[in-house]
Amino acid sequence: MVVRLLLRSWSRGLAIGPGAPCRPLSTGSEPSQYLQRSIVPTMHYQESLPRLPIPKLEDTIRRYLSAQKPLLDNSQFRKTEQLCKSFETGIGKELHEQLVAQDKQNKHTSYISGPWFDMYLTARDSVVLNFNPFMSFNPDPKSEYNDQLTRATNMTVSAIRFLKTLRADLLEPEVFHLNPAKSDTDTFKRFIRFVPSFLSWYGAYLVKAYPLDMSQYFRLFNSTRLPRPHRDELFTDDKARHLLVLRKGNFYIFDVLDQDGNIVSASEIQAHLKYILSDNSPAPEFPLCYLTSENRDTWAELRQKLVSDGNEETLRKVDSAVFCLCLDDFPIKDFVHLSHSMLHGDGTNRWFDKSFNLIIAKDGTAAIHFEHAWGDGVAVLRFFNEVFKDSTQAPAITPQSQPASTDSSVAVQKLNFKLSDALKTGISAAKEKFDATVKTLTIDYIRFQRGGREFLKKQKLSPDSMAQLAFQMAFLRQYGQTVATYESCSTAAFKHGRTETIRPASIFTKRCSEAFVREPSKHSAGELQQMMAKCSAYHNQLTREAAMGQGFDRHLFALRYLAAAKGISMPELFLDPAYRQINHNILSTSTLSSPAVNIGCFAPVVPDGFGIAYAVQDNWMGCNVSTYQSRNAREFLQCVEKALEDMFDALEGKTIKT
Repeated sequence: MVVRLLLRSWSRGLAIGPGAPCRPLSTGSEPSQYLQRSIVPTMHYQESLPRLPIPKLEDTIRRYLSAQKPLLDNSQFRKTEQLCKSFETGIGKELHEQLVAQDKQNKHTSYISGPWFDMYLTARDSVVLNFNPFMSFNPDPKSEYNDQLTRATNMTVSAIRFLKTLRADLLEPEVFHLNPAKSDTDTFKRFIRFVPSFLSWYGAYLVKAYPLDMSQYFRLFNSTRLPRPHRDELFTDDKARHLLVLRKGNFYIFDVLDQDGNIVSASEIQAHLKYILSDNSPAPEFPLCYLTSENRDTWAELRQKLVSDGNEETLRKVDSAVFCLCLDDFPIKDFVHLSHSMLHGDGTNRWFDKSFNLIIAKDGTAAIHFEHAWGDGVAVLRFFNEVFKDSTQAPAITPQSQPASTDSSVAVQKLNFKLSDALKTGISAAKEKFDATVKTLTIDYIRFQRGGREFLKKQKLSPDSMAQLAFQMAFLRQYGQTVATYESCSTAAFKHGRTETIRPASIFTKRCSEAFVREPSKHSAGELQQMMAKCSAYHNQLTREAAMGQGFDRHLFALRYLAAAKGISMPELFLDPAYRQINHNILSTSTLSSPAVNIGCFAPVVPDGFGIAYAVQDNWMGCNVSTYQSRNAREFLQCVEKALEDMFDALEGKTIKT
């Protein structure tokens, strides 16, 4: 019925033609105020997005056991298999039925949304290294635009243009196009905007376009994670019009939107940033930013002291700021220095609780460091891409632009905090803890130049599966075992979807890794190619399932969360050492592909793990690895490089060197 209705509308919609009236714009609609003017409203598809499915319990158990197979010996596997059978027919079945019933009563959201927010917000560990990642921008193609003041001004203006475009409903909806020649066209957009929101998703689906959830986007701006005892709070104040700027640990604010909601002129923003960059104030003796790196309960207690000591209004200015711009006073030396600077820095010049920090180094190297509780990579990457595109293709100022003749000493307010002895002691303790922790983190990077996506696709292999296979081979070579591996996959195709886990370690990757690492001489290049093809096919299957909400991790997480919420004694399946082990992700991996992204990084999720940020580009592969002192990042990357060389040799029919 829905499809017939839409097809009828589609045939009529084609007759509307290019003369169709556009939606009226809000005031302040001169070109510099907006990034784009989508004729399809930003949130047009949100109402009709499909709901995240809850997998069948038997499918979840089957997938869970398949993921356990390469990690357990036979006796361990039999024990886990028995626990799974008991769970599936007993308490697991009851919990699953309750979860399904609960989900039916909450059709406005997804079954994972609430538990996932709780998981982040109840975590008491520091957000630094444990949760917050970063993505760095490629340099501006026009080298003279990488001057710190020029780039900071242009990126700030582009970020505020994004904010205005989003809030005016003029930002293009986020859509995954399987057939862009049909769906990413003006003709289709002119049709779909007239389809009611409750049907619009189906209209996109007819032309193989998949709108993505955009419910997280509003948290990009004016938002901060506030420390609270036991469970933090996400705070947003979209009425605030000021930017927070950090330099040398000093806090400054100035308005970037005027009283009518229009963007302050770029030359004024440039003048204010120039004023801040020329301020000779020394770094504070007790830099407040360290507190945002503390244990969340400790920080909550210290924040209460800050409020009690008369800093409530000043803190409110920090929390409500549109975003935080961090201006660093040093250039970036190399990829490793970039990663350390953007992932944690020295702790004095980042407000780690802000939804995001836009960091710009002395040489114009720029990155986004973001807090993870409020949202995932899809929202941040869209913002990231739009800011890069706008700031490089339609920059607000040029290197020759002169700052406005304005009194920045009046417009820019420097924030001062009243610090009691107890707070000074708290800051000193936080600094000590921060310094000790980041000292244990090592980061290293390789770029494999022999080939990338193009070569692998010619071999009919999934580029992502081959990168993951290389990590399995590398760990086996370095440590002699196969371990729990996590790859993040977005479920933004569903309303309030978050992420699902792909489990790259499989019986196929284990078999293939052992053939390459332990007995390459026993296998011909053809046999190794067949093994790689099986790894690729299975990885593709896992990826498809995860993207469609058919993994096992989130389902089991929700069942465990429900048992705890209802006060039921924890089912044996969740007490099984094998369950703990598969959730102790020694290899935590995430990939990003965008022409705007230079490099990304995050810390390991367990003390004896690796954090692996990677990208497979057309003709090369990059891998940025972090680890703590119990592992060796450099050696691991050497093993990754050896694995890739061996795989490429096999694909070219060459003998594998031992």
